[in-house]
Amino acid sequence: MHRISSLKLLILLFFSNANSSEAVDDGGWYTDPAAIIAYPGPCNIEIRDALSLTQEEFLKRYAYQIPLVIRGTTDNSDIQQLSRREYMLDKYSQKTIRLSSANTHSYDKNDVTLQKYITEIMKPQKLDTLGNETFYWFGDNNYTEWEELFLAYHPPSYRLPKLTGAYSYGVAAAGTGVPFHFHGPGFAEVIYGRKRWFMYPPHQMPHFHPNRTTLQWLVEDYPKLPPSGMPLECTVGPGEVIYFPDHWWHGTLNIDTSVFISTFLG
Repeated sequence: MHRISSLKLLILLFFSNANSSEAVDDGGWYTDPAAIIAYPGPCNIEIRDALSLTQEEFLKRYAYQIPLVIRGTTDNSDIQQLSRREYMLDKYSQKTIRLSSANTHSYDKNDVTLQKYITEIMKPQKLDTLGNETFYWFGDNNYTEWEELFLAYHPPSYRLPKLTGAYSYGVAAAGTGVPFHFHGPGFAEVIYGRKRWFMYPPHQMPHFHPNRTTLQWLVEDYPKLPPSGMPLECTVGPGEVIYFPDHWWHGTLNIDTSVFISTFLG
């Protein structure tokens, strides 16, 4: 009897998970499961609910010290609706966007229409493709041209003294990402899809090749890391925000086709 009950529970859990998976709104940015190479990993970055995190505690505990994932910061359903694939192609298909190569320093740029990028260039990352051969859209946004999106976005309410935010919007295919790099502090939010983050403090430079993609690093180097060399990491989904402090090394990896926006503080 106990065995039968356990079996029924397993079957129920299986179908519950399957149904919840199907219910996720991807905004029309479908990702073929067969094309997904990387998956979410562990999360060892602290996760806080915005309802319990005050500005004072954010400054004292996180702003200058450690990264943080925040849930329930603001309602961004407006920009989520504007970021649906069908709407983006209908409204902005002929707008020129600037693609950056996905190596550490993003040396190369390529200007194309949004339609060409989405329908021809944006493909799931292959394991043998190098960073300088991978172009995707992250940042280099003309504020005036994308004003509708930026005005619809509600950034996290947390602030750092004397710093203001600049937005960076992007869309990228599964398996793409930016290898390890660093810059000033900021917040990054996922609108659709999932993005896996890897982080190291400023004094702990990770071992990586600047022209190898994050996907290659995950497959080739990550499994060989000693316990002392493991990164802080977490996979962020829609409605979640990750905060990265000043000069923290970070690499990103899009699990699915992802739409995202960052607020860089400076």
